[in-house]
Amino acid sequence: MLTITLKPGKEKSLLRRHPWIFPTAIERVEGKPDEKNKPGATAVVQSASGQFLARAAFSPKSQIRARVWSFNENEAIDHAMIKRRVKKALAHRMNMVKDTDAIRLIFGEADGFPGLVVDWYAGKAGHLVCQFQSAGVEAWKGPIVQALVAETGCPNVYERSDASVREREGMPLVTGPLVGDEPGAETLVTENGVRYAVDIKTGHKTGFYVDQRDNRRLVMEHAAGREVLNCFCYTGGFSLAALKGGATSVTSIDSSGEALAIGRRNVELNGFDAGRAEWQDADVFKALRAFREQGRSFDLIVLDPPKFAASPDHVERAARAYKDINLLGFQLLREGGLLFTYSCSGAISADLFQKIVAGAANDAKVDARILRRLSAGVDHPMTTSFPEGEYLKGVLLQKA
Repeated sequence: MLTITLKPGKEKSLLRRHPWIFPTAIERVEGKPDEKNKPGATAVVQSASGQFLARAAFSPKSQIRARVWSFNENEAIDHAMIKRRVKKALAHRMNMVKDTDAIRLIFGEADGFPGLVVDWYAGKAGHLVCQFQSAGVEAWKGPIVQALVAETGCPNVYERSDASVREREGMPLVTGPLVGDEPGAETLVTENGVRYAVDIKTGHKTGFYVDQRDNRRLVMEHAAGREVLNCFCYTGGFSLAALKGGATSVTSIDSSGEALAIGRRNVELNGFDAGRAEWQDADVFKALRAFREQGRSFDLIVLDPPKFAASPDHVERAARAYKDINLLGFQLLREGGLLFTYSCSGAISADLFQKIVAGAANDAKVDARILRRLSAGVDHPMTTSFPEGEYLKGVLLQKA
């Protein structure tokens, strides 16, 4: 058995049930050489005095040197544990998630699977799409896939372990079918009465931004009779929601022509009037400045940019980008208009993001009211001991 002994005083975070252990906290790692060098091996974590703290997955090449499986000394890390946790995660989603067949089934640490993401598209006839982002879940990939198939009844599992975080774990990028059939060019899902074509094999993340479901519904509820601008629209998630909600027009901007093509396809799938939807293949920052010069304005604007801060080292630069895009948003928003603005950068806290948006409103010389704070849906839970799980945050504002 591998044993990780922490330096004196470094057990405090684990006693608060935080699941990450960094190299600077470790005094020594002991065990057989073949176990010690095997990424994902289960280790007992103990304090400097020998007190049991946790069982964790050891990752010798990662800056997160170990990720906790369990704080319970009597819980074995085995097939039975994996099956229990998959079953529990599924029960939560079936009880809490409504009006969709696009679901985040496993959300990493919040479901007891550190570094694992699983999205489920189109029910039993569809696909489970997995991202194994840490050495621990990679080591247990086979049993995890078996449990997913057994508990969901979905026989098709596709791997999208192509995020850069795998390289930081010392693992290669991997994509391809794990079980069953390979997905086709598009998988059709339904959310809040809207149909979406999802590209599982090459789309962003696992093909669709499942985390924005509740926020798309909110846009739908406020879109009637409004001229809408959707920035960084990808395949038009918010655009379709706005059209469904009765927007008079929706202008959607993204720098990916392939994503915009799927957006147009989604308009067709839902039978919406294509004349109400304008799609622009452009750099959003440049497009918004052009709109400002042209004197264009909108009743509802969505700003959902990609991750500007990949790590804490990038926070200052990201803050400038978030401020710039929100300044432009306020300048293009009509009086009484609504701004839905988001950050998916985990390194940007909700408090900092709100301060950035407030600074943008001040620079734009507008008064804005905060109507709601926004986050991911209930299939993206955050544990009380792991605030890092709250990567998506947003604010709904009204220009006074």
